[in-house]
Amino acid sequence: MKMNPMGRTGIMVSELCLGTMTWGFQNTEEEGHAQMDRALDAGINFVDTAEMYPSNPEVGKFLGQTEEIIGSWHEKTGRRGDYILATKHSGAGMKYARDGAPITAQSIPEAIEGSLKRMKTDYIDLYQFHWPNRGSYMFRQNWTYDPTPADRAAVISNMEECLEALQREVDRGTIRYFGLSNESAWGTAQWLRLSEDRGWPRVQTMQNEYSLLCRLYDTDMAELSVYEDVGLIAFSPLGAGFLSGKYQGGTVPDGSRMSWVDGMGGRKTARVFPAVDAYLEIARRHDLDPVQMSLAWCRTRPFMCSAIFGATSLEQLDRIIGSVDVTLSDEVMAEIDAAHRAHPMPF
Repeated sequence: MKMNPMGRTGIMVSELCLGTMTWGFQNTEEEGHAQMDRALDAGINFVDTAEMYPSNPEVGKFLGQTEEIIGSWHEKTGRRGDYILATKHSGAGMKYARDGAPITAQSIPEAIEGSLKRMKTDYIDLYQFHWPNRGSYMFRQNWTYDPTPADRAAVISNMEECLEALQREVDRGTIRYFGLSNESAWGTAQWLRLSEDRGWPRVQTMQNEYSLLCRLYDTDMAELSVYEDVGLIAFSPLGAGFLSGKYQGGTVPDGSRMSWVDGMGGRKTARVFPAVDAYLEIARRHDLDPVQMSLAWCRTRPFMCSAIFGATSLEQLDRIIGSVDVTLSDEVMAEIDAAHRAHPMPF
């Protein structure tokens, strides 16, 4: 398993990160524990979760259960020190955690204490803000997002207060490092500027959606990542399962995400299926597993820290882990580039 630097922390994390958002809904506690065991044994040393997980149609009903499953695994195995643990603070609009209140200096210690208690640990390696208070371009909101209503002074003041609160948590030893999720280039630049001016926790990573089907990151965010050492932790690197081919031809497998979220968070469009066909054809032509090809392609990106995958079975997990042994030829890379130009941003 190749290791990559996690920002400027000096920590090296595996090129694959075990995602957990199905635990407590699609996966049982026992299955979550089995995934932890299998992933760590395979050389993965990076696990990502969030206080709002599991993600499902009834988030409020199951809120926090994923972190609790991780906590019971810690209690059972005593292996907390064997890997890097990342979790996230819910923010504005995520109504089930603190009634959708924004991230503030007051909410940060409360949210951290809740995560620590559920996960039965006394520290979090990477603490991420799940969503910017002012809104985001992510999750297909790039089509309509209007930044003009934001009060710049208020946004900057909130960032300062939050960074100072994070510093207090670093000093207390409850968190080690800070990351962002669903952020923009402007927002990330402000967090970096303020932290460097004041000596507060620096943004080390960015967790945004990124795959062959969703390449918003390839422009301004890519440049920022490379020059500022803010590595991308890519979520949905398999396009929420589309790139496996399992949804082609109108198929909706039982228990799949599409079976309970029909629109797939705006990803199910008329353009996505021809795009997936193009990538499946490349994989077929070169005798590649399309899942492994998609993840191997992520590994080629210069800004990539780690790619988060989710699995609902150990068989899926093993298939994904096998991607680390796949190297894409120049011919495959050229065909992927041609497919992207023919099918840009299909969702």
